[in-house]
Amino acid sequence: MSDNENQNENQNETSEIDANKAQRHKVRQQKVKQGVDAKIAAAQDEKGILLVLTGNGKGKSTSGFGSVARAVGHGHKAAVVQFIKGTWACGERNLLEGAGVEFHVMGTGFTWETQDKEKDTKAATEAWLEAEKLLQDESVNLILLDELTYMVSYHYVDLERVINALSNRPPMQHVIITGRACHREIIELADTVSEVQPIKHAFNDGIKAQLGFDY
Repeated sequence: MSDNENQNENQNETSEIDANKAQRHKVRQQKVKQGVDAKIAAAQDEKGILLVLTGNGKGKSTSGFGSVARAVGHGHKAAVVQFIKGTWACGERNLLEGAGVEFHVMGTGFTWETQDKEKDTKAATEAWLEAEKLLQDESVNLILLDELTYMVSYHYVDLERVINALSNRPPMQHVIITGRACHREIIELADTVSEVQPIKHAFNDGIKAQLGFDY
């Protein structure tokens, strides 16, 4: 057999192997598609979703604000109640208020900065009162309760009051709750729960929080 014949035979074998791989890939993807299509067909209910973003990792509030932006992009009405971070500049607020998003900010900042439980409790109660109004408003499609978990953990806001408001909100209203150590009763009530875990964090290496990236 000549070199050209050997080369042609090798090319044919390679082409056959590639064709077999392509066919196996196609079969696998068809099975994946069948599974996805079946889940889509089965998930036909519509209701307001309670989403909890918890865990010690970075990005929970950022994710919540992304959902707010998505809602606004579809012409939906969204509102935000911010607990804990009230004294910080907030790039998301600067942008989203201009798009008609209603903001209520606790205003006292981090509890370890104020070191005043009475003041923090009063501020948390005032912010929660605004949240309760929103949770009764059928015109609001999406509410972000940013860092609410801390208010429950520190007993600044009563857990039963939170559960009651969430349980009795308008049927199609979506709510996102962010913050570490979410109480188990809120997790049980939620439709979707994502836990963000830290692998590395720049702050632990001495890199400060930076405007436009971290806040």
